[in-house]
Amino acid sequence: MSTDSHPGPLRVLVFGAALRAESTNARLAALVARLIADTGASVDLATMREFDMPLYDGDMEDAEGLPSGALVLRDRLERCDAFVISSPEYNGSVPGVLKNAIDWVSRVRPQPFKTKHALLVSASPSLFGGNRGLWSLRIPLEHLGTRVYPDMFSLARSYDGFAEDGRLADPGLQRRLTETVQAFLSLVEADARYVCLQRRWYEFLGDRTGAGVTQRAED
Repeated sequence: MSTDSHPGPLRVLVFGAALRAESTNARLAALVARLIADTGASVDLATMREFDMPLYDGDMEDAEGLPSGALVLRDRLERCDAFVISSPEYNGSVPGVLKNAIDWVSRVRPQPFKTKHALLVSASPSLFGGNRGLWSLRIPLEHLGTRVYPDMFSLARSYDGFAEDGRLADPGLQRRLTETVQAFLSLVEADARYVCLQRRWYEFLGDRTGAGVTQRAED
């Protein structure tokens, strides 16, 4: 019934999308990385500073190509089966540094975001937990062909949200995060290992790898 076409553990890139070293999103990314490692998967835990790049500039791209930070992120994406972003919410939307990174890497061909699975989580001192920003973040990722997991996790009042051991202070939230990560990895593993989940994806707008298709959908 199945063919193991992916020997070895799953490979998951995890990074917090805030530049601040003490960001609660960095702490949430580290916790998610620990939960993923507990399942036996291989984790690549990164920080946003590892993907430093200037504001997107088409003239700069024409003259110099992609900046090194964008190429580093491209390489890390290509080596993974899935990725997790722990993103803060800035003014109800996506942080500019994260959107800028997505814009730069979207210029790569073949597109590294395409067909990757993604889990989106957030931590915020607000009562909304950064959830509004995650809904905004889904838009460019799904446009680029990323299979964004339907369930997202948001930690509200994040300054008080962590215990000393790095886990969430609320046992119920810790259990929900653990279950969300495990369910996400089960989907990624099925997709990586079993041919019974074959599907067709139309290309995102601007991609030229397909045969004249201009809309992306799944069937």
